[in-house]
Amino acid sequence: MKKLNTKNAKVLVGTILIAVCCVLIFSSKIYAAPANVPIPRVNISLDGAGDSKNYVDNIKLLIMLTILTLLPSFIVMMTSFIRITVVFGFLRNAIGTQQSPPNQVFIGLALFLTVFIMTPVYNEINTKAFTPYMENKISQEQAIEIGAAPLRQFMLKQTRKKDLQLFVEVGKINKDVTSEKMPLYIVVPAFIISELKTAFQIGFLLFIPFLIVDLVVASILMSMGMMMLPPVMISLPFKLLLFVMVDGWHLLVKSLIMSFK
Repeated sequence: MKKLNTKNAKVLVGTILIAVCCVLIFSSKIYAAPANVPIPRVNISLDGAGDSKNYVDNIKLLIMLTILTLLPSFIVMMTSFIRITVVFGFLRNAIGTQQSPPNQVFIGLALFLTVFIMTPVYNEINTKAFTPYMENKISQEQAIEIGAAPLRQFMLKQTRKKDLQLFVEVGKINKDVTSEKMPLYIVVPAFIISELKTAFQIGFLLFIPFLIVDLVVASILMSMGMMMLPPVMISLPFKLLLFVMVDGWHLLVKSLIMSFK
């Protein structure tokens, strides 16, 4: 019996060694195979751009790519996107739903509302600045100056004078500079803090009806002696019912759009 077990052990060890050798041989062939696969060469050059027109086209392409990389910052900081997203955040906290609607829905709705609100400004920039520049009717400096005017006008309309005066004084800007010539690095931060204040004011008004519902539910639970039951669990369905009955989304979106008129 011992001899049989020893013989089986030797056979098992030999089988394992043969299997290991086969694996090593085939793996070396497999790893060595990709060495014969040709690697494509990637070459980015400006060959053929010998005349001035080709150089101008390449510069325009570079400018467009640069604008696309900065586009998210422009959307967030120089449009109605700030107020809309902050108000939506307050709405979700006021109702008490932690992840519903999800952030993707809020961001998508805020983007489309921003496009809707800013469409007149975009059309004016496209008509007066972008299209003439692409047709080589005006220079780049003129296009930037003309295109910044509608955006500056929109931001100044939503900016409080107190906030604008703050950055004018800190930036030591000449007080004789009119609003049409106000630099954007002064207008943009003033616009942002004004938008934040307006969004917080709207958020406060949103909290009031839902806070009343929470107080009523908490008082009823206390009077019934159900102190261990979280009031949020009971008040959440009533807050949702209240928001749906008054057509809250219609009222909120309408108020946000009209606040920019």
